[in-house]
Amino acid sequence: MSGLKRTTSMRAARLMARGSPYNSGVTLFEAAVVEPPSPRRSKRIKVEAKVEEVVDDAIEDTTATASGSQTPIPKRAATKSPRKPKPIQQSLAVPHPAPEKWRETYDTIKQMRSRITAPVDTMGCDQAQFKETDPRNRRFATLISLMLSSQTKDEVTDAAVSKLRVALGGSLSVDRLIAADDAAIADAIGKVGFWRRKTEYIKKAAVRLRDEFDSDVPKTVDELCSLPGVGPKMAFLALQVAWNLNVGIGVDVHVHRITNRLGWHKPPTKNPEGTRLNLQSWLPTELHPEINHMLVGFGQVVCLPVGPRCDTCQLSTNDLCPSVQKPFRSKTRKPIVLSPLPKVEVEIEADLHSMHILPASGVKKEEMW
Repeated sequence: MSGLKRTTSMRAARLMARGSPYNSGVTLFEAAVVEPPSPRRSKRIKVEAKVEEVVDDAIEDTTATASGSQTPIPKRAATKSPRKPKPIQQSLAVPHPAPEKWRETYDTIKQMRSRITAPVDTMGCDQAQFKETDPRNRRFATLISLMLSSQTKDEVTDAAVSKLRVALGGSLSVDRLIAADDAAIADAIGKVGFWRRKTEYIKKAAVRLRDEFDSDVPKTVDELCSLPGVGPKMAFLALQVAWNLNVGIGVDVHVHRITNRLGWHKPPTKNPEGTRLNLQSWLPTELHPEINHMLVGFGQVVCLPVGPRCDTCQLSTNDLCPSVQKPFRSKTRKPIVLSPLPKVEVEIEADLHSMHILPASGVKKEEMW
């Protein structure tokens, strides 16, 4: 009722006069209710008026543009400045302490590696340069091999680099790669992982090398990492192989996995970059160039990702590895082929007169393994 009263009170009453239909001398008066104007209606009218004005202005602008009397100024879209790449971190604020018995462990692995021929020894990224004669092409071949090696076995990478060299006319050079058709490049490297993305990366990297680095491989980690598809591991290895510059350790999945199995990181590192910074903080600098090649081969043959060959590893027998696993028995597993130890000849000169022996020669030879 209150709502009804409120509505009724807002209405205005008005008397309306009209003549009687039965007697012309009589005037009749009737009460009529007049509705007040709705405020919503007025707002709607105003909004519609504004819309009409905007539409009219747009029509005028279109007409003026069509007639050529006035050219509207287009608004520029806001563009963001390109983000500058962050410099690669080179050291830890607090160095990681050197692990116990690390030197004994390192030397044991090195001794085992001297008797093992791993895929990285014959088909690693450092082998691509030897099929080139021009120094720039050697450095470029090393970089291309590293870029293709990501998520790819050495055997596949080596075959892809050789096929790409043939597709480019017998030599890996910046100019030949830029001039090559993308389809030809993709066909040559189609066996490597992420070949579509790598086709784009190596083409763009070659253009950058031509335009910004005089068609040569850069000499700094940050410049190398600015190239598409190049990360810290590739950058450090490229500087070591291409320029013989020792500025850091190239850490891949093998180095990351093995050093964590050995307990060299407290706490364990979560990614290769954390592993690299830890190792660089305590490992002697003169060992930085060789640790990648040594551990990669060790991880390819002995310390496998799944089913490591702990039964044939000297680290387990010498109690140097805290992650020893039970032997993985498989009928299809091939035995590890070890190269024979080098022969050592030892000459022993005896005091034959004191021994009362008078042979024809005073030198005796023995062979030792």
